Amino acid sequence: MNVPVELLLAIPAVTALICFLMPKGRYASFVSALGALATAAAAVPICVDALIGGTTEYSLWYVDGLSAMFVLIAVSVGLMVSLYSCGYVRRDAEDGRMTRRDGRSYFALLQLFVFAMVLVFVVNSIGIIWIAIEATTLVTAFLVGFYKTDGATEAAWKYLMICSVGITLALLGITLVYASSLNAIGDSPNSLDWSALMSVAPSLDPALIRVAFIFVIIGFGTKMGLVPMHTWLPDAHSQAPTPVSAMLSATLLNCALYAILRLKAIVDLAVPGFASPLLIGFGLLSMAVAAAFILISKNIKRMLAYSSIEHMGIMAIGFGVGTPLAVFGALFHVMAHSLAKSAAFMSAGNVIQGYGTTKTDEVHGLRDRMPFTSVALTVSVLMLIGLPPFAVFVGELSILNGMADAGMYWLVAVFIILLIMIFAGFVRNVLPMMSGETEREVRDTRGMSRTIPIVILIAASAILGVIMPEQLRDALEAIASVLTGGSS
Repeated sequence: MNVPVELLLAIPAVTALICFLMPKGRYASFVSALGALATAAAAVPICVDALIGGTTEYSLWYVDGLSAMFVLIAVSVGLMVSLYSCGYVRRDAEDGRMTRRDGRSYFALLQLFVFAMVLVFVVNSIGIIWIAIEATTLVTAFLVGFYKTDGATEAAWKYLMICSVGITLALLGITLVYASSLNAIGDSPNSLDWSALMSVAPSLDPALIRVAFIFVIIGFGTKMGLVPMHTWLPDAHSQAPTPVSAMLSATLLNCALYAILRLKAIVDLAVPGFASPLLIGFGLLSMAVAAAFILISKNIKRMLAYSSIEHMGIMAIGFGVGTPLAVFGALFHVMAHSLAKSAAFMSAGNVIQGYGTTKTDEVHGLRDRMPFTSVALTVSVLMLIGLPPFAVFVGELSILNGMADAGMYWLVAVFIILLIMIFAGFVRNVLPMMSGETEREVRDTRGMSRTIPIVILIAASAILGVIMPEQLRDALEAIASVLTGGSS
């Protein structure tokens, strides 16, 4: 079945409009969930076709295996978050944190967020990718500041300012890529299309490409959360509604990573070996800083935010190492992290609404007071720190093997040490929450809409960690081949 890309984009856009215009806000959650399901259904045939080698390219659109992987992650997490948000928003309304009008706006913005992310992944032009990433910033700024508290407003403003500066630097890098392509492509309407740039990449101006990629990795690295451009991320994640935090970590950061990967593929052909040390350096710095803050964090959402910085660093290292196995592991890690982080934030959302606090040292007796959530949070943390049999373990192990294949034994040692530090930080902060007694009133957060998404995400991570379908392995190997200079 051929599904046009325009339909894939139209569904979340129309859903957002309906949610915003609905006279009775209590139905907005149902419309949002239905729209998210329809978006996922429309994405499947397009993405499956691309993953088995059937690249879609016409007009503005370009969907290959890499695009398809990121689209599937975005729409899948979007569906889980839309379902989870039904119960979460209802509880916030009961607690007086949201009005019915706020609920309509929340679900409308959530669907616009999905629309903007999908747009990032399905266009051919790097210039339009830049526009779409900026659109994700504008939409999510309203979601970060949704509660309208002083802290939320400050976090939204900080997020908007820092990411706007970053995206401006990325635009300068894209402009330099365009300048370097003038002799090879000429002043053509397609001169910023990724497919066109890849075909002439070896003939691009090396000096301009070097400078361009430095601006690109700093600019898009700001949105990706790489240290030291990460400072917006802990505040934004801690102040946004928890389902939004799940989307920010599991899908928004992927948009910037996707743009970097598209441009890195061009740089690797134009200036071989230049991009890898930059990615490895930023990746190691991100892991080190994240490990330090995870060890001392006392806020569960900030701890998970620093975990996102850590995992973005892991991906940057994997793509920087650049061997087929390391790139394969990094691609798999993108999926694994999205599953684990979504489940972790949703579990944390149950804790936060149940206990009325985000501080880990104020949560005790979780095992007895919220049995399902205690299991879900524990398992989610095990997923994030990379213990078997979960998918993150497979991704990290593949990256480590890729490092060894490249002879980077020093990097293997540093990588393992940082992972041990992060493991210790999570154990130190999360385990005390499970036992003990609490005098706080703990509210019931049970409900199908809050349980089913977490179970699905955990089950998917466990299954992928044990059994990798042959079709998925072949698709990731094909994507890795393209990213490492092979042919699709």
